[in-house]
Amino acid sequence: MVPFRRCHFFNINSIIITFMKKLFLFLIFQSFLFANSSILIINSYHKGYEFSDKIIAGIEKVLYPKTDIDINTLYMDSKRVTSQEYYDSLKKLYRVQLKNRKYDLVMAIDRFAYDFVLDIYKDFFNNKPILAVGIENFSYEKAKRFGVENRVSALLERRDLQGNVDIIRTIFPSMKKLYIINDKSLNALHTEPLIDELIQSFNGSFELSYLKEDNLENLIKRFSKRDETTAALFIRFYKNSNGELNKNQAISNFIKNAKIPIFVTDSIFIKKGATGGKIIDLFKFGEKSGKMALDILEGEPHKIVVSDDLQYVFDSTKLSEFTLPVDALKVPYTLVNKRVTFYDKHRGFINFVFTISPFLVFLILGLVHNIYMRKRIEKDLRKRIEFDETLLNAIDSPIFWEDSTGIIVEANNNFCKLLKVEGKTLYGKKLEDFKELDSVRKIIEILENYRKDVNENYEFKYMDDNAKTRIYLLKQEKFKDKKSNSEGFVTIFTDITKEKEIILEQQKNRQFVIQQSKLAEIGEIFSSIAHQWKSPLVEITAIAQELFYTKSCKEIKEDDSFVKDIMNQVTYMTDTINDFQKFIMPSNKKISFNIEDAIKSMLHIVRHNMKYNNIKIDLEIKENTNLNVYGYKNEFMQSVLNILNNAKDALLSKDYKNRRIEIKIFNQNNLLIITIKDNAGGIKNENPYKIFEPYFTTKEDGHGIGLYMTKVIIEDKMDGQIFVRNVEDGAIFTIKLGQRI
Repeated sequence: MVPFRRCHFFNINSIIITFMKKLFLFLIFQSFLFANSSILIINSYHKGYEFSDKIIAGIEKVLYPKTDIDINTLYMDSKRVTSQEYYDSLKKLYRVQLKNRKYDLVMAIDRFAYDFVLDIYKDFFNNKPILAVGIENFSYEKAKRFGVENRVSALLERRDLQGNVDIIRTIFPSMKKLYIINDKSLNALHTEPLIDELIQSFNGSFELSYLKEDNLENLIKRFSKRDETTAALFIRFYKNSNGELNKNQAISNFIKNAKIPIFVTDSIFIKKGATGGKIIDLFKFGEKSGKMALDILEGEPHKIVVSDDLQYVFDSTKLSEFTLPVDALKVPYTLVNKRVTFYDKHRGFINFVFTISPFLVFLILGLVHNIYMRKRIEKDLRKRIEFDETLLNAIDSPIFWEDSTGIIVEANNNFCKLLKVEGKTLYGKKLEDFKELDSVRKIIEILENYRKDVNENYEFKYMDDNAKTRIYLLKQEKFKDKKSNSEGFVTIFTDITKEKEIILEQQKNRQFVIQQSKLAEIGEIFSSIAHQWKSPLVEITAIAQELFYTKSCKEIKEDDSFVKDIMNQVTYMTDTINDFQKFIMPSNKKISFNIEDAIKSMLHIVRHNMKYNNIKIDLEIKENTNLNVYGYKNEFMQSVLNILNNAKDALLSKDYKNRRIEIKIFNQNNLLIITIKDNAGGIKNENPYKIFEPYFTTKEDGHGIGLYMTKVIIEDKMDGQIFVRNVEDGAIFTIKLGQRI
């Protein structure tokens, strides 16, 4: 056993000795490699500028542990001073500072330092390697122009604009407009190709707008009002148009106080008001730059690297403020400014309790379940609130809630329209706060009158935006929430304008029925009178004939003409009474009749009246006109008679020798057209069609029912149409009827 153990120890010792030799040689090599190595860092900006300070902090974290590397940092002030005189003075200063210094690597932080290093390269850093950090684009032609194409390495800061747009689209699906915010600085010009590429390739359901501004105050004003459908992607905004540098604090305040979610592309404004984004972590970016610097010192060839180490970071408070869910993202993300929970505050105590009592696992599971259920209830409640709001706004009646103190808790869109006040300004205020508006004063007065007697239905009239009078029925009910022990009133304004119009129309129709009943009774009376007249006329005829036949031949010759006249008049009276009796009898059912016969029969009845008033009536029927229609013949004759009587009354004020009515009948598009035109000067009213309304009349002793009955007969009973319009010297009525073949 002893030899075996010695052999075993011998092998282990050999391995350890070999390992120590290799480690010693590696340390010697490293010491030799980095011995007296020196790096010059030229920062484009002044010390205290957060963007470059974070990058340099990351570089220093990598390089400072290397004790054999000497690091020297020089600061430019390109944000505040950009004149050529300043750069010339800086060259003179560096000539003194760098006169006796030699550097193994020159690191340029951002675009201004890189351009400055290229400009002074031959004078100060000839043949030394350059590492450009934080520039957005690398131009090989530019490097070749300065003779450093084989000496320059670069770590490019490439903002992922398309990636950020995709993120915003995912967590903000209701967005309708996205602003890309950039300033008008020189750095902004290097980002514009990326923005142009994004806009040209963009194909989305929302509007993409490039906002290039040069005044921070303008941005603050633009986004000072809440907009539920707008967001912004912030690139940079460091200088105003007057050259004044905007401090990061001012930019942070703008982003934090904006009423829309603002996303960013780097880590400066994370935790300072930005909603989040796919960002470049500047500190890690600096660490990567430091590692590249070590690689260059080790002799690796120059290379151009695009930093793709991007992270998804979001501000929890901002996500809650704008109700933006990040659960839909399919990538790992980090939340900052998370709300401190009970578990976070008492982590140590909970861990202790958990350690000493395994039974508390059930309590923790219960808490987790409670949190889950609370989130689920909150989600369901949010859906319910959205549903209730949609349902409330879908109701036509204006509705609002107020608590016991009169403060408005909720209102639908129709109530806001009734008040002519935006809904956002109503919540948390009383109606009395808007007394300066006439519409609000009117509603307050109506509510006060209603509360005097809440048992009575209260109706009131209100003028809408279209200057149309509407009628509302006011109803108010008291409610009490048992859980919160709060109470108030729900007020509903029901629009009953249509119902009132229907009732009014029914009343008019009842009056019309009564009038028709009266006319029917009059018709029966006239029919009775006509029947009674027939017997005396027959007796007169018999007496005349008896007288004629009892006379001598001589007397017969003398009275022959007289008897004929009597017989002609009696015959005429009999025919007229028969026609009139037929006309006044109402039709019981629809029949097929000839329009020409109906109109000529009606003209036969009124011809003496028209002739007596010297009114000439012309009837013109176009050749090959189909004159058959289906309807109520007597009612149709009554309709035409109403039109002719109105024309007659109007013509009585005209010249005695120039009174004329023209009736034309023709076919058009399978319809029978009847036009009745007079030369009485037209209807003296802005809207001639009002003459068809019930009880509307332009005559002092008119009753306003004739043309209304005409319209009802033609349109309701005959299924036709009637129109009226003024022409050059009078009015023309047009009747359109369907035909019976």
